[in-house]
Amino acid sequence: MLSVNQILERKVLIQTALTCLLSICYCQFTFGQDNSPYSRFGLGDMHPNSHIYNRGMAGISAAFSDQPITGLNDPRIGKYYPTINFLNPASYSRFYAIKEAKTKKLTYGRMLLDVGINLETHKLLENNNPQSFSSSNAFFSYLHVGVPIRKDWGLVFGLRPLSTIGYKIDRRERLFNQANQSIDSALTRFTGDGGAYLFTTGTGYAIKNFSFGLNAGYLFGKKDYSTRRTILSDTVAYASSNHQTRSIFGGLFFNAGMQYRVDLSASKMKYIQFGVYGNNEQTLRTRNDIIRETFNIDPSTGAFFRQDSVSERLEEKGKLQYPATLGGGFIIEQLPDVKRAGWLVGVDFSTTSWDNYVFNGQKDAVSNNWMLRIGGQIRPALSESYKSLLAYRAGVFFGDDYINIGQKLPVFGITGGISLPIANLKDASRRFRTQYSIVNISAEYIKRGKKENPIYENQFRLSIGFTLSDLWFTKRKYD
Repeated sequence: MLSVNQILERKVLIQTALTCLLSICYCQFTFGQDNSPYSRFGLGDMHPNSHIYNRGMAGISAAFSDQPITGLNDPRIGKYYPTINFLNPASYSRFYAIKEAKTKKLTYGRMLLDVGINLETHKLLENNNPQSFSSSNAFFSYLHVGVPIRKDWGLVFGLRPLSTIGYKIDRRERLFNQANQSIDSALTRFTGDGGAYLFTTGTGYAIKNFSFGLNAGYLFGKKDYSTRRTILSDTVAYASSNHQTRSIFGGLFFNAGMQYRVDLSASKMKYIQFGVYGNNEQTLRTRNDIIRETFNIDPSTGAFFRQDSVSERLEEKGKLQYPATLGGGFIIEQLPDVKRAGWLVGVDFSTTSWDNYVFNGQKDAVSNNWMLRIGGQIRPALSESYKSLLAYRAGVFFGDDYINIGQKLPVFGITGGISLPIANLKDASRRFRTQYSIVNISAEYIKRGKKENPIYENQFRLSIGFTLSDLWFTKRKYD
């Protein structure tokens, strides 16, 4: 039977999870739309696909998992950094858990709640043009819950965005007839809105030093593209036209991963771990509204309203071919103890077959891309001081973006990060002594494209993540 203190602990964690979910939903639809012309292609601008903890190390995730725990006498208990590495589900098997000495039943395990947000600024530049465009935005990054089912077996479920579509571009031009005679001027506005999300439930299982895992979920989203043209004439009243395509898509999505650890010391304080993850090509269903209409603009509000419908095809069915991804890497880690500092270095490589991306039977301006990530972490020697609990990270990544408008968009980024544990300093009754929370912060500077591209972009992303954890399933002899 649960004690009063245990019930209070559970209620605090559950209330925190619900508060985070409501806040995330509010933030997702409150902040202004970004303006990124490249989001017109493919599924839009892709979001980071790694935990904020890992982003500080350039996003290395293939071989990353919670550090090994050897038992109740392990000096690192209460001084480690639990995370949910949702990129490789094999890592779920390494959630902190202690089993009974004579059975496989769970004595207790550390349950995790992971939530994160991204604060971003973009600066778009064009070659031979002194003007630039800047925008800032905030995005929900992820919400995941991790549960150790038993030692070497973990379960995760959560939600995260995969991409964002958001742009509004105005183009003024002269129109000419077939005889190359000028007719009138026109203003054309291109707008886009939407993005993709992924809800997953995954599990990971370990057999000694080998672990494997599977995520199964639902990938869904929308794409809303519109081209509105208005003829600018003082003598003839032309009707304005709108060519709009609204699409929603969704379907089951699966990805899997494996990890293998080789201990380099008898104490298991130093090890090398290899990891691989990926998904095969998958088919999603689409429903599409294709609209051709004329419209007017309300002069008092600026809102568009339909004048006449030229053509309207609703609820047309189609397919989206989502490409296959394969990634792999390794990490080498020396865990800290009371005598020496700890360190970690790692390398990841990934590639995605965007050449196979098809939306409603049509190819897009995308191509196969790759990314190489190199990162590391330093942790002070363990002591009773707060500084010894901090972790410092840095990394670099480079490769190609998946957008390809006649030429590749090279990508280069440098990253840094820090972990800040939160202690319950005012918990005099020690009701929450088993809770352990961490604030993870990462900063990324990213260059997307170069001067030879039509538009190139400088981006700065500040990500803030909160990992809340508590020991659950604790069996007590006395309450």
